[in-house]
Amino acid sequence: MSTVQANGLTIEYETHGEPADPALLLVMGLGAQLVYWPDDFCDALAAEGFFVIRYDNRDTGRSTRTSGPIPSVSKALAGDRLQATYTLIDMAADGIGVLDGLEVGAAHVVGASMGGMIAQHMAIHHPDRVRSLCSIMSAPTGDMSSDPPSAEANAVLLRQPARSRAEAVTRAIADARVIGSPDFTLDEHEVRVRTMRSYDRGFYPLGIARQFTAMLASGDWRHHLADLDLPVLVIHGAADALVRPSWARATADAISGAELLIIDGMGHDLPRGAWPSIIRAIVANAGSAGNR
Repeated sequence: MSTVQANGLTIEYETHGEPADPALLLVMGLGAQLVYWPDDFCDALAAEGFFVIRYDNRDTGRSTRTSGPIPSVSKALAGDRLQATYTLIDMAADGIGVLDGLEVGAAHVVGASMGGMIAQHMAIHHPDRVRSLCSIMSAPTGDMSSDPPSAEANAVLLRQPARSRAEAVTRAIADARVIGSPDFTLDEHEVRVRTMRSYDRGFYPLGIARQFTAMLASGDWRHHLADLDLPVLVIHGAADALVRPSWARATADAISGAELLIIDGMGHDLPRGAWPSIIRAIVANAGSAGNR
């Protein structure tokens, strides 16, 4: 793995594939490190002819842990945007900084969950750097209170952080049964290994609070999505209990010509059984960009 300097931060990244191929930037979600894009998933995209780049968002993994007052999530949920020390626009600029560091002019951008929100902001605020956009299990607003998560999924989102590596693993498996994909086989071994790897790379619960308040402070940007002029793909699980499928429809409805792919039985994760459909759709969407 390597690092770049962007916006006064050190951002950790990893690549798969050949640098001469079209770049594809993967952006992960709330508190999720780059390893939450599975190695095999990245390799499969590289095999399709992409130079795949995945990175740790600020306050995640091995990227810079920002300073400043610790935000109050409860106050942020109550509408106090001053709790945030940065917004999704800043996090989008970090991803663009990764491209700068790798001397990549423009990339196909794929984001999952909060990463989808960040990817949308990359397309909005850096349109010349985004060749195509794919937003997975995401939304066009940081405030999803009008169609909130289920009570069980919300409890997963807001509970106190694990107090040990072993507890983090136990929770991850339990959480996957709540917000994961009910119609796809849960690979507990894969969840266990990924969680241990993530914990060892950099367990930082305060980063989740900072990112969550950044998301809430970013408001609703649907009016900006209407100005996008690039191929857009929105992918969502029909069984997503955390970010409801209605938010995928809201995202697609806001963007002229956006393609919406709803996958039956998929929840708030990237189940291996859905990879063929997801990868095939990403490849097709990127192909629509032509020589843009």
